[in-house]
Amino acid sequence: MSVPVSYQAPSADIMFDNLATAVICLDEDLRVWAINPAAEVLFGVSARHSRGLRIDRAIVALACQRERLEQALSEGAAYTERELRLPHSGSGDGVTVDCTVTPFSHGDQPALALEFLALDRHLRISRDDQMRNQNLANREMLRGLAHEIKNPLGGLRGAAQLLEREIADRDLSDYTGVIIREADRLQNLVDGMLGPRQPPDLVDLNIHEALEHVRRLLAADLPPGVTLTRDYDPSLPRLRADREQLIQVLFNLIGNAAQAVGEAGGILLRTRAQRLFTIGGHQHRLVIRIDVADDGPGITEDLLPRIFLPMVTSRAEGTGMGLPIAQYLVHLHGGIIECESRPGDTTFSVFLPLETADE
Repeated sequence: MSVPVSYQAPSADIMFDNLATAVICLDEDLRVWAINPAAEVLFGVSARHSRGLRIDRAIVALACQRERLEQALSEGAAYTERELRLPHSGSGDGVTVDCTVTPFSHGDQPALALEFLALDRHLRISRDDQMRNQNLANREMLRGLAHEIKNPLGGLRGAAQLLEREIADRDLSDYTGVIIREADRLQNLVDGMLGPRQPPDLVDLNIHEALEHVRRLLAADLPPGVTLTRDYDPSLPRLRADREQLIQVLFNLIGNAAQAVGEAGGILLRTRAQRLFTIGGHQHRLVIRIDVADDGPGITEDLLPRIFLPMVTSRAEGTGMGLPIAQYLVHLHGGIIECESRPGDTTFSVFLPLETADE
């Protein structure tokens, strides 16, 4: 194949700078001598300040890898570490990466090339898909369980009503009254587990109107030591949603935040637009994000992966159905609820697509 005389291959520097993969090159002393823009963004550092510094000083998040890098350099052996969790250099948030280290020669000196593939987005999508499938399976199980409960429950209630008519002693009829009330309570519990039977009644609404409605309802009962702050994006467009279902979701999330902070603390309501967000394997051009954040004690690590499962709760008086139903209602709108938590910072994020997913 002949190459046109006018053809000019792109320079290596241009290709290096435009790589989507984060790449860092180290010299024989583990000093940074090249770092591309993708790595600057990933680790929150600048090339100008990083060049010439040892890797553990240039990027503090990689200090834990120093011994392995020295070994790779001395032995000339490449290695890959999967799903490596690194603290972010510029904040408390971390980043999950696949890290590949490759020795090479720079002139006559040994050097290392470090490649980082950010996995957080892929892991989030995989986790969300797993959660959606698990919630669908749970709902099918609950439907079957509810059917098995409701049939004998109806017979039990009917028998108690007939028995109540035949009993002349009013003291004894009190017992049948207990049976009827408890049967009704179980019926309401089963209905609550199943959630709404009708599809969402979609109308055009302003998300801030729904948020303010819930805020006003809850603010009157908040202790004096609890502050409720709003950080709204007024430019957000209207969305099509079921107002009552959305209010139920927000009431649950904000109410949980109020219980988490107790008598003193802070709750933040925040809205933002987010672009190119993937839900259920479909990428949406634009979604509305609603954050409900609190500075309470946080959710324990063992409980956090299970909070959207039915009957899972950390409160003795809780039913464990609030979050699963909220997640189900958001799923009916094509969205999803995510949660991140650590002591002093718990955030529930509701993502609602503004348009149909790209197929």
